[in-house]
Amino acid sequence: MERRCAVETWAEFGFSGASCTPRLRSGFGTDVFLCTGNDEVYVFSSQERKLTAVIECPDPVTDLVESHDKQFLYVACRSGVYCVSSQFLTSRAKSSPADASSSPAVLKMSNEFLAVAGEGVLSLLLVGSVLLTLSQRDRSWILTLYRSSNYEMLSSFSLPHVSGVEAKTRIGRCPLLVCVHSSAAAPISSPSGSSLEATVSGGHLCLEPVLFKLLFGIDAALAKSPVILCGLPDGRLCFLPLRPPGSRLRVLHSLEQPIVFFGASGVMETGPGHAQCLVAVGEHGRVVLIQSDKGGSEGGGNRTVFIEVCVPGPVMCGCVDKKRLYYSTGSDLLVLDLSSEKEGHGKDVETPRTPDAALQSPTSLNVCRVVALAEPSCNTAGGVQLLGLTVRGQLQRITLPVGREDASLPKVPSTEGGGSVRDLLSAIGDVCERASVLKTAIKSKNQLLRHLNQLLNISFLLIASTNTEEHLPVQEKPIRCHAIASWSRLLQKDSLNLTCVLDNSSPYVLERGWTLSIAVFPLSCPPSAGGESSSTNFSFPFHNLHPGETLEVTLPLAVAGETSFPVTVSCSLIFSLTGLLGEEAANLPGLQSSCVSLPLNTLTVDWLHALQVTSPIGTHRKASSQSNNTTDTIQAFLRSRRIGCSGRGEGGETEREQHSASVRVSSELLRDTLLLKSSDLDAQGRSDFAPQNVGLSLLEWLLSEGPAGVTAGRKIALSGSVVHALDPNGHAVKLTAKEVNVGEESTGKEESLTALEVQVESSSIAAVCGLHHAVLRRIQALLQSAPERAASTKRIQSLGLRQALQRAERLLQQIQQSRISGAFGVGVSTGQMTQSLLSVYKELRENPLLII
Repeated sequence: MERRCAVETWAEFGFSGASCTPRLRSGFGTDVFLCTGNDEVYVFSSQERKLTAVIECPDPVTDLVESHDKQFLYVACRSGVYCVSSQFLTSRAKSSPADASSSPAVLKMSNEFLAVAGEGVLSLLLVGSVLLTLSQRDRSWILTLYRSSNYEMLSSFSLPHVSGVEAKTRIGRCPLLVCVHSSAAAPISSPSGSSLEATVSGGHLCLEPVLFKLLFGIDAALAKSPVILCGLPDGRLCFLPLRPPGSRLRVLHSLEQPIVFFGASGVMETGPGHAQCLVAVGEHGRVVLIQSDKGGSEGGGNRTVFIEVCVPGPVMCGCVDKKRLYYSTGSDLLVLDLSSEKEGHGKDVETPRTPDAALQSPTSLNVCRVVALAEPSCNTAGGVQLLGLTVRGQLQRITLPVGREDASLPKVPSTEGGGSVRDLLSAIGDVCERASVLKTAIKSKNQLLRHLNQLLNISFLLIASTNTEEHLPVQEKPIRCHAIASWSRLLQKDSLNLTCVLDNSSPYVLERGWTLSIAVFPLSCPPSAGGESSSTNFSFPFHNLHPGETLEVTLPLAVAGETSFPVTVSCSLIFSLTGLLGEEAANLPGLQSSCVSLPLNTLTVDWLHALQVTSPIGTHRKASSQSNNTTDTIQAFLRSRRIGCSGRGEGGETEREQHSASVRVSSELLRDTLLLKSSDLDAQGRSDFAPQNVGLSLLEWLLSEGPAGVTAGRKIALSGSVVHALDPNGHAVKLTAKEVNVGEESTGKEESLTALEVQVESSSIAAVCGLHHAVLRRIQALLQSAPERAASTKRIQSLGLRQALQRAERLLQQIQQSRISGAFGVGVSTGQMTQSLLSVYKELRENPLLII
C-alpha cells in the first residue's frame, strides 16, 4: 500500500524554465531562500507565511549559501559573487511603506555588494573564514579559495575536463560543493559555541573517524582537516583536503552520470551527528552508498565499501535523513529505505556489493513535479517534513505520515481519521494534477503526430508527381502554381508584375507552417548588370489552404529597361520544423534551422509576355485604353525624333537598321490544331476564338495564351494580321502573320503548300532574338497536341531540306573563315568579324524550314 503525504502550498513564485538549477535553502531563523532558475532570489518567512524580500541580480543565479553565524548571504551568478547582510535585508523590509505591507522589499544587487568578480561561478561553499567558488573554463574546472573577510584569493586548483563529456553538460545541471569533517576534529562552531548537531547543515557533513580516514587518508585525519567534495556534471566525485600541504584535487569515485545530490546518512550511527555512510545520487538513477566495513574473522582490518543501486529516474533533486533517501523524478516523489544494508558486509575495497531487494524498491509518496528539496526536519509528532519547490514555482511543505516500522500495513488511529481524509484528498489532488498534465502532453503529441503525418503525405504526393518517368502536365499536378504577367504604371514608371496563383487540388489542407517560396532569376542579364545574373527570392507564409482553394500573391518581376528576358520563376513549398515542434525544438540543436523544401513547378516569362501591344486593337478595347495608347504614341514619337536627330547622314534622316526573323508553319496543320484546341475549350466553356482566319487566330493565341502555366494579363481582339508593340526596353516591334505558297516553281508541277509565316521585325536585335525564340517555343507546345496525319508534300519538304543543307554548308565555310582570320589577326578587325557573324545569324533566321 502506498504511503500518503499531506501537502500544503505556502506560496507560488512562477518558474521561468531557465537553464540554471533551482535552489532551496533554509536561511536566517525561519527564513527560506529560494531561486527558480532566473535572476531573482526570494526570501520567504515560514513563520509569517509570506514573501518578505526579493533580491534582484544582474545575471541568472547559480548558487547561494549563508554564513555560519547567519549574518550574511552569498549569491553566485555569471558575473561574480555578491554578499548581502541579514540586517540590511531586515531593515529594507521594515522600511517598506505601510500601504505596501503585502508587497516584499526589492533589493537590486549593484557593484557595492560585489564580493568576488569572476565570470562563470557555478557553486559556492563557506568553510570557516574561507569562501570557495567552483567555475568552469574551456578545458578545466577551477576551484578557488578566498578569505571571507577581505576576499583575498588564497589559492586555486584545477581539474581537466573529461574529453567529449563537458560539451554535453555545459548548459544544464550545476556542480555540487560539500565540506566533510571528521567527528574526531573540532567542528565548525556556531556563535553560541555548540557543535554541529545535524548530519547535514549548510553544506557540511560530519563523518565517523574510521570512514573519514579510509576515504581521505591518514594525513587529512591527523591534521583534522576539512575535506571539500566536488560533484561534477560528468559524474566524477572529487575531493580536496584543505590543511595538508601539497594537497590537490583527486577523484574519489565516478558515477558516469551527472551528480544530483550528495549527503550523509546515519545508517550505522555511533554518536550524535556522526554518520558512517555517504550517499551520492546520479541523474539517471544510480545511487552509491560509501561506508566502512570490517575485514571479517581473518583480521583484514577496516575496508571501504561502495554499494551501487539503480532506482527509477531521472532524478531531479534529493535529500537524506538518518535512514531514508528522498528523491524526486519530476513525476513522483519517492523514498528509499537505506537501513536494509545495516547488517551487510563488504567483500573487497572499491568493489560494489549486491544490494538487498528492499534497497532497490523505493516507495511512492504521491507528490509530483518537485524540482528542489531542502533538508528534512521533524515536527512535534515525530513525522518527517520536507520543504519542496515544484516546477511551477510552488513552495510546498510535505508532511510524511508517522507509521509503525514493524507493521506490514499502516494503521491509522481513530483520532487521526480527519488527518487521513485530508491526506487522501491531497493525494487525489496530486494525482488529478498529474493526470491533467499527462492528458495535455498526450493531446499535444497527438496533434504533433497528425501534423507530421500530413506533412509526410503531402511530401510523398509531390515527390511522386515529380519523380514519375512521364512528367505530368502542370494542369494535372495535385498542387501547382500558375501565373499571370501584366504591366502596371506607378510614379511615371512602367513595371511588369507577376501574379502567382497556388492551386491546392490535393485532398490535404496546407495548415500553418507552410511558406510559398518563389525564386526569380533571368537566364541572361543585361550589360548594365555587369554580366552577372542574380536571383531574387520571395517568401509568402500562409495557413489553412483547404482543398480546392487558391492562394494569390503578386510580386514585381521587372522594371522597364532594367531586366532581360526570358525569366525563370521556380515555385516551391517550404515547411519549417521549428514552427511545428515549438518549444521542443530548443532541445534539439540539429532541428533549430531545419525545414522541408518541396519543389512544385517552374514557370518561364518570355518576350511575348512582356510585350505592350499598341495597335491594332478591336473597338471594344480602344475606349478603355485610350489614355495608355496616347502616352505610348507620344513616347514613340519622341523616341523616333531622338533617333532621327542622332543619325550621321546628311539632314539627320538616317534610321536604325531593321532586323527580322520568321517562322513558317503549315496552314492546314495550324487550322486542325487550333480547331482541336477550340473544341477542347468549348468543352470547358471558355472558347474565345474560332480558327476562321488562321493568321489572326494564331496571333491572338500567341499574345494571350502561354505554355507552362504563364499567361498574359490581357485579352486582345485583333482587327488585323499586323501587330505593333513595344518591348520591355521601349523598342518598337512588329508582328506579322500572312499566308504564303511554298513550292519549287522550276519543277513545273503544281505541288505546293500553303503555309503561315509569322515574322518579327524590330530595330533591336535582342528583341528579335527573344521574340523569335518565344514564338518557336509556343508553336512547338501548340503542335504537341496536333492530330497525326500522313504527309502529302514529301517533294516540297525534300527540296526545302536540300536548300537548307546547301545554305548551311555555305554559312559554315563563312563562319570558319571568320574564325581563322580573327585568330591570326589577318586583315579582319573585330567589328568586321562581328558584322560577318551577324549576317550569318540573320540569314539563318530569315530562311526558316517549313513545319508540316
